[in-house]
Amino acid sequence: MHDHHHDPSQCDHDHGPKHIYIYSPSSAVRDKAAFKRGIARLKAQGHEVEVDVDALATHTRFAGDDATRLAAIHRAAASGADVALISRGGYGLTRILPGVRYKAVAKAIEKGTHFVGVSDFTAFQLAVLAKTGATTWAGPSLGADFGVEGAPDDIMEACFDDLLTGHGEGTGWRMHKQKQKPHATTGKPAVPNVYVKSATLWGGNLAVLASLVGTPYFPQVKGGVLFVEDVHEHPYRVERMLTQLLHAGVLAQQKAVVLGQFTNFKLAPHDKGYKLQSVVDWLRTQIKAPVLTNLPFGHVETKVLLPVGATVSLSVEERDALIYWGHQH
Repeated sequence: MHDHHHDPSQCDHDHGPKHIYIYSPSSAVRDKAAFKRGIARLKAQGHEVEVDVDALATHTRFAGDDATRLAAIHRAAASGADVALISRGGYGLTRILPGVRYKAVAKAIEKGTHFVGVSDFTAFQLAVLAKTGATTWAGPSLGADFGVEGAPDDIMEACFDDLLTGHGEGTGWRMHKQKQKPHATTGKPAVPNVYVKSATLWGGNLAVLASLVGTPYFPQVKGGVLFVEDVHEHPYRVERMLTQLLHAGVLAQQKAVVLGQFTNFKLAPHDKGYKLQSVVDWLRTQIKAPVLTNLPFGHVETKVLLPVGATVSLSVEERDALIYWGHQH
């Protein structure tokens, strides 16, 4: 549902080159070729790409020790860039959350820097939301998305361009067909037509999100739209993490739960029919809020950009879902 056929001469948005700051707050960059391809690609699009001095640092599995990565985050915040884009995810942010200067990050966001990332970056995004209420963007990373061999995904690039030019207003998608089986206990449609107005959009990687429950870095969002995705997590593990959110009272406070892409897992013979759809069917018996599926976001090539912490509207008509946030300037 993206409309990219606007005429730049007819609008008041800035279509000029942008300043993009690349930094590494999590795991060390191992695929240097993808890192270089990503930078070259963004430069080829006319952007000014500034690479953090420690973007390729290593300390065991991390992109530098804790102090090095904290300094990189604070340089990104002080850069004045239009976009601060992570080189990659992995693991590393949760352990340095107490050292982040959240006021400086919020000030940078207020001045127009968009912090963009995925995966482990969820920890930073939720902490920023919990501490300041500021909006960050769930979206691509440099290496895995812009640094792919061949052409990057066109939907991901179009959504990123929307962010850069101020055109992003929302995202629409189609849910899976089989998800429309009637609700197991009520016999009603699994996903009724839904309209939610003025709800906080939040979420990200499910494993990272669940790991923050009970900490000061977990936002207390009531009446929100929660989206989650994950990779390398078997359906029973996905269910276990959702159960944690359920028992912690988080899911009962949401107006909708939106499942993105859950990829790169292998079912075992002893699952005997227990699959990701089993988890979805179970979750729908546990909460009153609608459980939506197939959001194009996760550890996949085709990913949309989502404003974490922004106020959105959500509508569902049969299989068609739309999250709308209007212009976020």
